[in-house]
Amino acid sequence: MRRFLSFNDFFREYFSGKTVKLSLDGGFSCPNRDGTLSNIGCIFCSDEGSGEFAGSKNFTIAEQIDSQKTFLEKKWKAKNYIAYFQNFTNTYGSLDSLKNIYDEVVDRDDIVGISIATRCDCLDDEKIKYLKDLSHKKTLWLELGMQSVKEDTIKLINRGYSHQVFDETVNKLKEENLLFLIHAIFGLPFEDQEDFKNTIKYIKEVAAFGVKFHNLYILKDSPIHELYKNQKFKILSRKEYIDTILYALTNIDEKTVVHRITGDPPKKKLFAPLWCADKLSMISEIDKNLKENDKDIVTEEKIKEIADYWKSKDMAFSQKA
Repeated sequence: MRRFLSFNDFFREYFSGKTVKLSLDGGFSCPNRDGTLSNIGCIFCSDEGSGEFAGSKNFTIAEQIDSQKTFLEKKWKAKNYIAYFQNFTNTYGSLDSLKNIYDEVVDRDDIVGISIATRCDCLDDEKIKYLKDLSHKKTLWLELGMQSVKEDTIKLINRGYSHQVFDETVNKLKEENLLFLIHAIFGLPFEDQEDFKNTIKYIKEVAAFGVKFHNLYILKDSPIHELYKNQKFKILSRKEYIDTILYALTNIDEKTVVHRITGDPPKKKLFAPLWCADKLSMISEIDKNLKENDKDIVTEEKIKEIADYWKSKDMAFSQKA
């Protein structure tokens, strides 16, 4: 049991058994890549659209699911599987193109949930309605790449749309009872602790279903690598990042599930900071600091209470109640 509401502990209760994600490539692109908004994407994003560990788009979704299940069954002995559409923007395309992918997945008996990484500017009313319909059949949430609430940063990282658009979309999702998860990056160029706190404050205020915290890492030959070579902005030290995470974990809504507390870069491409290459060591040190700071363990009773709360919001569960 951890001293924060972790993905593993929460979903073991939520789906009554060990639950793992299957990282899938739906073959989507991104308006920030195909020339609609830009050709380079967000400046920190990799060539794979932040999906280095996803399946291959050369295989069908069914083939990707089956092959990853075979691999992960040996490693985790999992009981439940979440289809995670990870790289690029997985609601970017026509409604028919979305249906061709998600209708098949939602009908699979071996999939308990669907996680869809996307952008708030690629969620129009028609797509939101379709996703709401899907959420009646299976637990479904959207992963939204916010990264920061600071407009200067949003422009610098070339996200392509304002925080106002992000906030308006989040409010629509809440009105429709669609679950969502927020990605935040600490250490973006020229941000300081006050900026990080503002981002954390927003995540608390919207009471997101989930959150992923990342440290900024720089991959070789990426746009942000070029920016760093030209401007030498500050990169967070290991201690600075851990201190920021400790603050975040104690200042978000207690019902928000923490899916990630550190980045996981492809080691061969990593330029800096080198300390983030050892993910397990980072997690261990964060756990140690939480214990030293007397952060309470999240008990089984508390996890059940929070799981019941989210089940009341989750269309797939509330339909059965």
